[in-house]
Amino acid sequence: MIESGRLRPRLRYGRGWLVRLSPVFLTIVIAALAYATPPELAFSRLLPAAPALAAAMWPVLPTVLLGTVCLILMIGLSLVFPDLGTWWTAAGIIAVTVAAAYGSHLRLQRERTLLQVRLVAEAAQQVVLSPLPRRLGNIEIESLYLAAAAEARIGGDFYEVVDTRFGVRLLIGDVRGKGLPAVGAAAAIVNAFREAAYDESDLVDVARRLDASSTRYNAAFSPDGSLERFATALLAEIPHEGRRIDILNCGHPPPMLLNHGDLCVLESAAPSPLLSLAELIGDHYTVDTFDFAPGDLLLLYTDGIAETRARDGAFFPLAAWMRRRPPTPPRELLTALHHDLLRHSRGRLDDDIAALAVRLGEPRGTEPA
Repeated sequence: MIESGRLRPRLRYGRGWLVRLSPVFLTIVIAALAYATPPELAFSRLLPAAPALAAAMWPVLPTVLLGTVCLILMIGLSLVFPDLGTWWTAAGIIAVTVAAAYGSHLRLQRERTLLQVRLVAEAAQQVVLSPLPRRLGNIEIESLYLAAAAEARIGGDFYEVVDTRFGVRLLIGDVRGKGLPAVGAAAAIVNAFREAAYDESDLVDVARRLDASSTRYNAAFSPDGSLERFATALLAEIPHEGRRIDILNCGHPPPMLLNHGDLCVLESAAPSPLLSLAELIGDHYTVDTFDFAPGDLLLLYTDGIAETRARDGAFFPLAAWMRRRPPTPPRELLTALHHDLLRHSRGRLDDDIAALAVRLGEPRGTEPA
């Protein structure tokens, strides 16, 4: 499911209500067994398990009410079977119910705290990853974002698209690390791009400003440990009239271009320095130009996609996967990619994932009536 240009997993509730009612079913089963079997089996002693299970999914009051029902059932069974050891079991039910109510209270507190953390993370994500326009002129755009830190819903991957007088400019990148520690560095780079993309006519100058912003951020907020917090990034520019695409690659996985079933990996002729490393290895940037015809489908992605592993350690075969794709809109491409990534990894992602799918349409005025 794609919302605001961003792909999100569809929630499936399925039989969740059955799980919610499992403490009630457990109570009924135990009571039935206790009534239908000889007293020596003493199934009634299992009644404290019902409020204990309820504490894992119910609020405090329903948990206490279920414990009360179990206590009443135990008293009723004692009238039928006088030798059940009613008082010991009743004391156990009361003790477990009190403990379950307290456990339910603590669980609800933790859930409220987690909800607040997620809301803050969502707000931070909106700063780093603002909703993208799905169409700019004759260019269709869709985006995919999956964070490995699922609880926070945000990580170190980033992207942005802006429409400037120089053409449509795209950015995708990956800060070393994942989770909240990488968010600040990603925000510094994205915010610098949002300014530089409109001001600088040359992609090289845009890249230099991104590097300067990343370097300043790292100097102000030193990363933990001895390793530097660097970032890979890829800048792309598509003129408004289309027909070509300029790419400046700072150590990022090369994009893939699908042209009527033929796949081309857009490798750079010479490497450009990673962000925050230009002072160390030199700021020699290279811009490569490739053909980009109407109908071509471009995929920009972070290394989390190519490095997604199955349980046997096999990487996701992204190039082979792209070659098998029929001509499809960007939205359908990312929907299929999302589905197949989760199926390949069995739902367990070890790294953040981001992708942009871009398709060039016919220039305005040339489309058939």
